[in-house]
Amino acid sequence: MADNNTATYAGIMADLRARKFSPIYYLMGEEPYYIDKIADYIAENVLRPEERDFNLMVMYGSDVSAVQVADAAKRYPMMADYQVVIVKEAQNIRNTDALEAYLKNPPASTILVMCHKNGVLDRRKKLAAMVEKVGTLFESKKMRERDLPAFIESYLRQHGASIDPKSQQIIADSIGADLNRLIGELEKLLISLPENDRRVTPLVVERQIGVSKDFNSFELRDAVVRRDVFKANQIVKYFNENPKAGSLYSFLPMLFNYFQNLMIAFYCPQRNSQEALMKWLDLRSPWAAKDYITGMQNYTGMKVLQIISQFRTIDAKSKGLDNPNTPSGELVKELIFFIFH
Repeated sequence: MADNNTATYAGIMADLRARKFSPIYYLMGEEPYYIDKIADYIAENVLRPEERDFNLMVMYGSDVSAVQVADAAKRYPMMADYQVVIVKEAQNIRNTDALEAYLKNPPASTILVMCHKNGVLDRRKKLAAMVEKVGTLFESKKMRERDLPAFIESYLRQHGASIDPKSQQIIADSIGADLNRLIGELEKLLISLPENDRRVTPLVVERQIGVSKDFNSFELRDAVVRRDVFKANQIVKYFNENPKAGSLYSFLPMLFNYFQNLMIAFYCPQRNSQEALMKWLDLRSPWAAKDYITGMQNYTGMKVLQIISQFRTIDAKSKGLDNPNTPSGELVKELIFFIFH
């Protein structure tokens, strides 16, 4: 049986590879990637290929009741040590009394996998407590935007490749926190790299993912930080004329987050120290603090407050408030003009 306290993806996978199994895995949360990875690993590795015909059952919560799931889980395996029962869309099972009764004495020969996506089991309910007592309750949380660059760097490093911070940010900003899509794009990058040069650069990102190395959200943010008016307007003009390259509105959260952090940076007792700013702003590296030191040199605290207020005005206009027909490109131009003047 797996350690009941090992409710992390890495811990669960380590136990599975060591063939330390729980009688039940309740996999829930907003991020489907890890739920699918765990369920797929169990389906593909617990049983030998010749054992799966009689001992692997996949059910759907919208088609079965808790009674039917419990009855299937009570069966004994045929010519195998285990049977695996996977219930997808487990959130659609309403009355869980039969599952609670089953978990009072689950057979060690059954591995029951409940996949509950786009939500979580109420931990105050009896079922959650029973799963935690005898098995593994795992919540797959949506990755925060700020954690994406570190995730990208770690994933590529695990697969023998390196990536610079600029490329990390370009990928994070262009792909976002959909891990299935993000990892698909990272796999494309890995396949494209030659054996003698396993570095991911902005040029590689542009060629393989289709994100311009010169016209992207990272470059716009950098131009705003450095008060490079010409470069910022070039990027806004590029996206305004090439809507297929991305939405100008996608830049607003990234820029707002920068100025929000910049306001906080002004209160740092050692605002000129990269190490101090890194801790103050909870950044991943001292490298990321450089932009805030530059920002405090180029913008006053009062101007930053005014810029944050202008973001709210532009956001309201983008939703139609006091703005019947101004297109998005003009609104972003208005914002950039306000930032620099």
